[in-house]
Amino acid sequence: MSTSGTTEPVNLFDADLARDPFEGFSRLREQAPMVRGSFPGLGSPVWLVTRYDDVKTVLGDRRFVNNPASVPGADVGNIREALIEARGIPPEYAVYLLDSILDSDGDDHLRLRRLVSRAFTARRVAELRPRVEEIAEDLLDRLPGHAVDGAADLIEHFAYPLPITVICELVGIPEEDRPRWREWGKGLVSLEPGAMAEPLRHMVTYIHELIARRRAEPAGDLLTGLIRVHDEDGDRLTDTELVTMVLTLVLAGHETTAHLIGNGTAALLTHPDQLAALRADPGLLPPAVHELMRWCGPVQVTRFRYAAEDVEIGGMTVRRGEPVMAVLVSANYDPRRFEDPDRLDIAREPDGHKEVHVGFGHGLHYCLGAALARQEGEVALGALLRRYPRLELAVAPEDLDRQFFPVSWRLAHLPVRLGTPNQAG
Repeated sequence: MSTSGTTEPVNLFDADLARDPFEGFSRLREQAPMVRGSFPGLGSPVWLVTRYDDVKTVLGDRRFVNNPASVPGADVGNIREALIEARGIPPEYAVYLLDSILDSDGDDHLRLRRLVSRAFTARRVAELRPRVEEIAEDLLDRLPGHAVDGAADLIEHFAYPLPITVICELVGIPEEDRPRWREWGKGLVSLEPGAMAEPLRHMVTYIHELIARRRAEPAGDLLTGLIRVHDEDGDRLTDTELVTMVLTLVLAGHETTAHLIGNGTAALLTHPDQLAALRADPGLLPPAVHELMRWCGPVQVTRFRYAAEDVEIGGMTVRRGEPVMAVLVSANYDPRRFEDPDRLDIAREPDGHKEVHVGFGHGLHYCLGAALARQEGEVALGALLRRYPRLELAVAPEDLDRQFFPVSWRLAHLPVRLGTPNQAG
């Protein structure tokens, strides 16, 4: 059986691929179930798994692990470690990016997940909804004041502040400190050499200081609960894991949601039939958020997985220890699973509780905060369209400023004209 894909590995930093990953990865999907991909400066290629059923297999099959140390009997290099080193991050700080809940497997992953999963249950998320709605309405009240020459940046003043406020309140980061996290977060996605090191150092230092403050002054937040677990039983949560958990929750807890709101708003404003349908029936918000996550979700490709043994995928073989990335965007556009996948259809899945796409992943590492992200998307889009019924783009769609970041789809800015607002309520 075949063990090779395209002749030349696909450069995942290729500008054309970043400009249109939907068409680019879909073309690769039709070439073969798996193709080789590469990162500049990284010697070994990785497998890119592109088809819907195969992507679900990789994400749900425990023969694929996130930590290369989990591959038995093999000395497997950590590709993320090499990439992080290439970005100029010192080893003493790299550990906070390499040893997170996202990089753990088996019992370690379950141990860490159980420590925070109660904060993201359906019941807890439902309890948070009134507060999410309150934050959204407040941001929308202030949106006209941010307009320059009649245009307001929806990313800067709505899509980002909403989820970062929610996750910071949940974790326990004081309001006055949140703007710093926004700036640090920007640095972490910069492609400039060495740009990640400084914001990461600030984040880690800040978390250590906040832990000391919470020990002295406990509160009813998630951080206080994690500190209690750490202090009572260090085997359940180590010092490094405590810091890394806070870092992961805050970053993962707002980045994806912010760009879901931004991408989703841009998609609706460029598809007037879908926008009209949603305005006419707000009950379509749950399936609309699912469809937007499928059609223009911000996360295009997963983290690296490693085959713990030889595994057959689509008639091709991944050898033990070989790295694999599941391509979510090509899976979500796979005509084998989605009829007319290029078409945006907010009523594609009428049951708003049914999740067919893989925008939030699948399997053991399925996004912990997916329910909260969906709720924030529903609240944000619903409130925005209700409050500003004449909302429109302030630039032509082709002039929208996309933030170049490989394997991600995100807007740097989303300038909109608000029109006459409706009152809150």
